Amino acid sequence: MKLLKFLLLFSVLPLISGCGPYSFSGISIAPGTETFQVNYFQNTASLIEPGFDRDFTLALQDLILNQTNLTLTTTNGDLVYEGEITEYRISPTTAQANSTAAQNRLTVSVNVRFYDKNTPDEEFEQRFSFFYDYAGAELLTGNLRDTAHEEIFERLTQDIFNASLAKW
Repeated sequence: MKLLKFLLLFSVLPLISGCGPYSFSGISIAPGTETFQVNYFQNTASLIEPGFDRDFTLALQDLILNQTNLTLTTTNGDLVYEGEITEYRISPTTAQANSTAAQNRLTVSVNVRFYDKNTPDEEFEQRFSFFYDYAGAELLTGNLRDTAHEEIFERLTQDIFNASLAKW
């Protein structure tokens, strides 16, 4: 009986330890990386939506906090995200017979610079963009604006996260 337990232990141990470095989320964080910082994303777009830059910066911080075990810091982060919002544009996407927009599109673009103290080869500067379509008869205010911003934040921050840490 003792021999059976011994064999079972040593046959299961390699299977368990073999799964150690695997990450279900696909995150690839260099050893020794413990902190990250997200510098304020200034809105340099020609159309300025008040508070959009602050909300975007907070959304990126929240996503990284929720999907990693890294600690947020304001200086000397092992990982640093910085950049600017370069585009916040509303444009018609389809027209109706009376020359009015049947549908409008809010497009947001963000230029991101990512720095990694422990793995400098992974650093990049890249532009990320996403859009939200809404009916041409509606104004982008109130709940509609909030919904559009949330959807755009969700997609942009996830794309930035994937490019920097998930390597998808």
